[in-house]
Amino acid sequence: MPNPNRRAAFLLVVAVTFWAGNFLVGRAIRGDVPPVTLAFGRWVGASLLLAPFALRGAWRAREALWAGRWSVVTLSALGVAAFNTLLYVGLQTTTALNAFLLQAGIPVLIVVLGAVAFREALPAVRVAGLAVSLLGAAWVILEGDVGRLAALQVARGDLWVLAAVVSYAGYSVLLRRRPDVPGVPFAFTTFVVGSLLLAPFWLVEARVRPFEPGPEALAALAYVTVFPSIVSYLAFNRGVALLGSARAGPYLHLLPVLGSVGAVLLLGERFAPYHAVGVALVAVGIVLATRPVGRSGETEEA
Repeated sequence: MPNPNRRAAFLLVVAVTFWAGNFLVGRAIRGDVPPVTLAFGRWVGASLLLAPFALRGAWRAREALWAGRWSVVTLSALGVAAFNTLLYVGLQTTTALNAFLLQAGIPVLIVVLGAVAFREALPAVRVAGLAVSLLGAAWVILEGDVGRLAALQVARGDLWVLAAVVSYAGYSVLLRRRPDVPGVPFAFTTFVVGSLLLAPFWLVEARVRPFEPGPEALAALAYVTVFPSIVSYLAFNRGVALLGSARAGPYLHLLPVLGSVGAVLLLGERFAPYHAVGVALVAVGIVLATRPVGRSGETEEA
């Protein structure tokens, strides 16, 4: 009989690997697929693929979904429409390495936004973790040169990715207010709503920058539709069910590690000294911001 811990670890690594691939694909095909088109096509495709398995459950949960409609719309806007679109826009002009290192700050932002949104106490050690992690992100954005801040020489792509990071952290915090609906029907609903929210932006982009499908572009769309959208979602949820959220959460920290390796090996990006400083600062910030505090020893996690 297979060891459930090993199976959970395998599923979680698979999920994170495909999520890392989403960043790499977004950067690699930036010239072939417009960013909003990539996001819109991804979620429309994922909605169609999930429909046969989720429609019945979504229909049964229609009353709960309608009662929590504003939560559904907010979560769809932040986690589906905004995060991926902002990420793909940012990857037009910044490196995948920068995007991965900025993304590493999500666990810390979740802790802080949770404290603000739900008026939870924020211990000093977590404030310190936030400060250190943000310093690491800022060091990456400034490419290790503080003088760039005085000259306002900040890459626009990094700011888009930073906005995506804030969006996803907000999504993660507000998930605790999601309607009481099973996972697959809920995901399907947010995919559909997110696609509808993106549709007007896609129509505008299509007039300015028409999409000309080629083999590489279609392969990229197929990848982001199937693997990071559906396979990663199902694998991560199953891994959490087998291992528990407290033990599964740290696997998310593999994303910038795996992604950075992929960016260097597959995209030929250069790992500069300022990246190393940023990695170290973000890592220390995550440890401080997510460590157990108080008598309960409860740990906040991504």
